Formats: sequence, C-alpha cells, structure tokens
Amino acid sequence: MRKIVASQFISLDGVVEAPDQWHFPYFNDEMGQAVWSALSTSDTLLLGRVTYEEFAAAWPDRTEEPDEMVDFMNNTPKVVVSTTLDKVEWKNSTLIKGNVFEEIRKLKEQPGGDIGTTGSVTLIRSLLAEGLIDEIKLLVHPIVVGGGRLRLFDPDSPTVPLKLVESQTFTTGVLNLTYVPADA
Repeated sequence: MRKIVASQFISLDGVVEAPDQWHFPYFNDEMGQAVWSALSTSDTLLLGRVTYEEFAAAWPDRTEEPDEMVDFMNNTPKVVVSTTLDKVEWKNSTLIKGNVFEEIRKLKEQPGGDIGTTGSVTLIRSLLAEGLIDEIKLLVHPIVVGGGRLRLFDPDSPTVPLKLVESQTFTTGVLNLTYVPADA
C-alpha cells in the first residue's frame, strides 16, 4: 500500500502560513536535499485547493530553474481536494469531490510510490484525524513568527500520538524531523 507523506515548513511557534516571509534565510543545500529527498519518493502530489492554486500559478511558468524540481512539480500527477473548484487545469491534475476519504483510501491502494503533500494544512489536519497520514516530515525553523493565524495544528485538533523516527539538525539550526503514527 502507498504511503501519504506530509511535509511542512514550520516555525517554532507552529506557524506554517506564508513561509516565503520567514523561511528563505534558513534555506541551504542541506534543506534543498531534504526537500528533494522527501519529494523524490512520491509519484503523486495530493493538494488542497489553496496550495493547488498557489502552485498552479507559480510552477508552470518557471524557467529560471530548469531542473528536476521544476520538472517534478509540472509533470507529476496532482490530485486536488476541493469543495469549491469545478475543474483543475494545471497539467496532470485531477479533482476529487464527493467522499474525499474514500477516494484517498482508493488512491493509497493503487500501485505506485508515495503520495506527497505539502502546504494544504486543512487537508493534512483532516487526513491525520482520519488516520490516513503515514509520515509527517517537519522542517522546524528556529524562528518565532508570532503573527500568522495558520498553524499546523489548531486547538480543535484531535490527539494523535506520533513517534519520532528520524531527526537531523542543519547548520542553520533547522530541525528535520520525521514522525509516524505511534501505532505504526
């Protein structure tokens, strides 16, 4: 069975909103390798509407970085979860409507590599509560953002016991942490 692997840039105070405003001072080759390592095992991307729209606006026209990341983002199949979109137009994108959890369970049963997800906080929260996330990769930045209403976990998030299975500290102080469900 395929795994769903959620990856996030996150601040010490749990903010995941607008990483473009606080993340880049910490980006280096170590982090680039970790991001690519997490993505490269995936042959499908699972995205919520907001992240899909942001990525679809940014990645198709990227030419300054003719590299494997641009090719990956544009050519990898993307499955989009939305209650408001009627269609998705970015290359290799499919829209899931209806019973999202049932459709994602079917997706996990199909042959293939990992199903990667990033951003898409509402989606990740619901998948975690539903027991559908197999691995969470957090790049914890040594910064307290303070503002920012969007945090990975909110006060209404259910209790989900996790087990740390891998950790690494980058020279920038960023922690690369990998968690799996505690019962895995």
